Amino acid sequence: MSLVKHRQHVPDILDCLAQLSTDEVPTPPKLARVMLDLLPDEVWSDPGLRWLDPFCKSGVFLREIVTRLLDGLAEWEPDFETRREHVFRNMVFGAAITEITGWISRRTLYYSRNASGEQSVVHFDTEMGNLPFVSAAHSFKKGTCQVCGAPEDLERGDTRENYAYAFIHGAYPTKEMDDMQFDVIVGNPPYQIDSDGNTRTKPVYHLFVEAAFRMKPKYVLMITPSRWFAGGLGLSDFRARMLKDRRMSRLIDYRVEKDVFPYVNINGGVSYFLWDADHNGKCLISHVPAGGAPSSAEPRYLDEFDLLVRHNEGVHILRKVRSREEPTFDARVSSQKPFDLHTNFHGASTNAGIADPVLMYGARRQSWVPRADIQKNLNWVDYWKVFLAAASDGNETFPAPIWDVTRGPFVGRPGEICSGSYLVVYPTDSEDTAQAVVSFLRSRFVRFLVSLRKIAQHNDAGRFAFVPDLPMDREWTDNDLYQRYGITDAEIEFIESQVKEMPAREIVAT
Repeated sequence: MSLVKHRQHVPDILDCLAQLSTDEVPTPPKLARVMLDLLPDEVWSDPGLRWLDPFCKSGVFLREIVTRLLDGLAEWEPDFETRREHVFRNMVFGAAITEITGWISRRTLYYSRNASGEQSVVHFDTEMGNLPFVSAAHSFKKGTCQVCGAPEDLERGDTRENYAYAFIHGAYPTKEMDDMQFDVIVGNPPYQIDSDGNTRTKPVYHLFVEAAFRMKPKYVLMITPSRWFAGGLGLSDFRARMLKDRRMSRLIDYRVEKDVFPYVNINGGVSYFLWDADHNGKCLISHVPAGGAPSSAEPRYLDEFDLLVRHNEGVHILRKVRSREEPTFDARVSSQKPFDLHTNFHGASTNAGIADPVLMYGARRQSWVPRADIQKNLNWVDYWKVFLAAASDGNETFPAPIWDVTRGPFVGRPGEICSGSYLVVYPTDSEDTAQAVVSFLRSRFVRFLVSLRKIAQHNDAGRFAFVPDLPMDREWTDNDLYQRYGITDAEIEFIESQVKEMPAREIVAT
């Protein structure tokens, strides 16, 4: 029998909490530690700073902060108990997002859900200590909260959570804390809330970020979904402000959320940032590909483009394309519902008995409609054109197809239209031109440029704003395009690691 004793692994209970799949995503301890590493070393030895996590779920950030402060302040105050009293009472504060997360967070931070009890590491005068749950109310107008967009049916009485988060609804900091200056604000805010009668969700994380900025701290350190880089409901103003803010010091972006939150689905990935009130310049950006290691950090101005290009490699390629100052392809792409027909619209299964029938490509079906029923872009009906699915792969797998391989792009002939399931690209009176457009859109190079703007599944004209509008008097190949823009072998390798090859064959609608 072996005499070697194996050390038993003791799991961190907060790792288990981080496996819960909710819109209020608990933070794994490892991630909290990596994020805190971004802060400058001197914060851990400054006894005058006040720290705040205004959206505690498990208390992990405050636990890790206290651990570092107790070590970093040892020289300032050698007596451990005196040092501990100062850290817990005067330096570390939080606010729970629900009553239950308040219990959990206080148990994590104070070793007791009752901060005034005998088991608490520091005995406060109140049960909640410096980590309260503060009840707040929504501000409803016409059935919707004017602060967060929540539907009125979330107010379900005192016995159930209403998700009126105190930090963005004016209830925290409390009146007793109005004059308190917080120097470092950290955490992982709630990401979204049901809206529009629970038929869709609305992002709210940006509201927490902006509320933190308004408190004028020295540092803000947060993790959020990355969709604000390029898309997201109601995020345009937030994106513009973030891109222009020269106080953004560091940004680490994960392309796949499961590399950070293994049990949670967050389309478009996640990222964390350090905002430094004294910083005034470029932001040091790293991108982490699916399952990979972080790229080399590079300093960039976030507003170099109208959205944030997440790969540093992509920026180098895009600069080469933009340096030619060519017109862009977005002007060649229709709006949603190009013929004003919804995605779920279908016509007759045959053209029998229909006066002047037009073939329509719809969602997985072809059908027939009378020409007289077409009220929008009627002149396109008799053109050659290209149909492209209005929604396709959201770049969640790599290499990504960008377009669904089985659904196009494909040539639409004269006498053919589409429902809102497709976009119309490049109406023309030439079949050769339409075929050249299809070849162009199938190229890896073009799809890579689209991917820089495509953070979710929907396609629209804006996704093509980085694609050059080249003459369609020839069929462009990837080699042609690589040579035109001086793309290096290393850059080609990167493009082809991101974008899947499409078969060079006629693709038909299904």
